[in-house]
Amino acid sequence: MTASARPRPAREVGRASATPRPTSAATHGKGRPCLITRRATFSASHRYWLPELSPEENAARFGPCSIAPGHGHNYELIVAMAGPLDADGMVLNLSEVKHAIRSAVTAQLDFRFLNEVWPEFDLSRPEGCLPTTEALGRAIWGRLAPLLPLAGIRLYEQADLWVDLIAPPLPAPAPASESDVPLPMEAFLSIRTHFAAAHRLARPELSQAQNEAIYGKCARPHGHGHNYLLDVTVRGAIDPRTGMVCDLAQLQRLVEDLVVEPFDHTFLNKDVEHFAHCVPTAENIALHIADLLAAPIAASGARLHKVRLQESPNNAAEVFAETPQLEMVPAALEALVAG
Repeated sequence: MTASARPRPAREVGRASATPRPTSAATHGKGRPCLITRRATFSASHRYWLPELSPEENAARFGPCSIAPGHGHNYELIVAMAGPLDADGMVLNLSEVKHAIRSAVTAQLDFRFLNEVWPEFDLSRPEGCLPTTEALGRAIWGRLAPLLPLAGIRLYEQADLWVDLIAPPLPAPAPASESDVPLPMEAFLSIRTHFAAAHRLARPELSQAQNEAIYGKCARPHGHGHNYLLDVTVRGAIDPRTGMVCDLAQLQRLVEDLVVEPFDHTFLNKDVEHFAHCVPTAENIALHIADLLAAPIAASGARLHKVRLQESPNNAAEVFAETPQLEMVPAALEALVAG
């Protein structure tokens, strides 16, 4: 075979072929929408004490949280940001995101007494409010919104108490200054608790063989148990003075009195009347909990948004207690959950 007849190397064949059409890979995804999250932590203390209330009223209203000189938490902040990818394949440069969160939030709050660190929490002013989880999340939003394209934030005060804030559904013009930043009108406050219970999955009108064909081992006659994790999420406006969506202690009591105490260490099929005729799947338990809590929570001034019941590390059920709408359950919240 002569040199002129020798096949060209593959790279030469490729070079001679038609120019490939641009793809998202060739443009590094430029212009395609994406949502990213960034996590940060800080430690801070706070105290719930309103000067217009007497010591007795503060103690009755806020319980141990009113005790001087306050108490502290290890906070965890998750920031969700959305936008089109740039020519480098990024929504934002993560080094710049890290710097923005540190300079505007964590460097100012870490190892500080929240009541004294930001003007939002100056209770000598009529517009000042308590540094609750909800109010702190809103104040953080106000500082980050001029710097980052926020889609949502989640702030954990502790593992069983957190707040979600999401961007308004309609885009607003870019603010001229921090004071012009539109703050979320509502917050999603979540609490977590747990109970242990047994159940058997079987429909009484079916035979044992039929039930086992549907529910497998869960249909065995003597049942089995779980350590359930229960998340209850309420939605509402943040009170301008207390900084709360609702009375947290009252919410915790409602969940304890209406769910945990009646359900804990029971055989659900026999000890909870509702499940004498309703199969206690995780889905049905979550639905029943939502039914139990919706009206009492509404009476407290908030709205029950969601109940999430985790039956095992592999199984969970979620029930939205109000009609889900896109502006209420945006991708930002899903990203915050994953974050």
